[in-house]
Amino acid sequence: MNTAARVNASQAVAASGLEPREARLLLAAASRVPLAGLIAHPERDVAPESIARFEGWARRRRKGEPVAYILGHREFFDLDLEVGPAVLIPRPETERLVELALERLESAREVKVVDLGTGSGAVALAIKRHRPRARVIGVDASVAALAVANRNSARLGLEIELRQGRWYEPLGGERFDLIVANPPYVAEGDPHLGEGDLRFEPRDALVAGTDGLDAIRAIAAGAPQHLAAHAWLLIEHGLGQDAAVRRLLEAAALERAQSWPDLAGILRVSGACAR
Repeated sequence: MNTAARVNASQAVAASGLEPREARLLLAAASRVPLAGLIAHPERDVAPESIARFEGWARRRRKGEPVAYILGHREFFDLDLEVGPAVLIPRPETERLVELALERLESAREVKVVDLGTGSGAVALAIKRHRPRARVIGVDASVAALAVANRNSARLGLEIELRQGRWYEPLGGERFDLIVANPPYVAEGDPHLGEGDLRFEPRDALVAGTDGLDAIRAIAAGAPQHLAAHAWLLIEHGLGQDAAVRRLLEAAALERAQSWPDLAGILRVSGACAR
């Protein structure tokens, strides 16, 4: 496309080679205009510098790079979060994990919550936003991921405590009123790892052994030493893993093991409580 020529939004979207919804999203960001305004006025000319920025982004997207990484942010539970290659892209199905967590936390109580594998801080920050009296700790083995979570915490004005380490390592003998986790749960060799956004996301945050359950095994096994009496552990997992996860929770002597579906009807979160 000749960026010196006058180009309107409709022409830029059509010439991008992208799915129109994604193209409009990138063009709106490149033009620094609201998406709704761009959709309402597709005939509006776009400045040459905005077209140049958009074309660069479109080339990256055609190579498969996730839109969230190109734009550097993703909305999750009404929070605008910074994201990048150091962290997983927050997904709508993970909002179910937050909803279940909030159901178990009374807004008036000063409770203690830990988010294992916090990544961008999405789950921890969403809990803190809706339960401001809670003390929320986010744990991650990745220093780079914790840097992203720290920036999100500061920008959103939501104070959470971040600790570096694998699962329960940085928690000592502390006990919590709720443990939440969205750990790696993809099996090694899963063909989906070569598809879509997964090709660009951090492998350590995706893959967990030959059956995808290694991280969940560790989290379930360690939970009794870190849950307060009658407190819950909630874990997000993949399609078809619910029965295996419930067995792991029961093997850890946790009670009331059950699973909940996401909006697509897929059993996405399993949990159990301490005695």
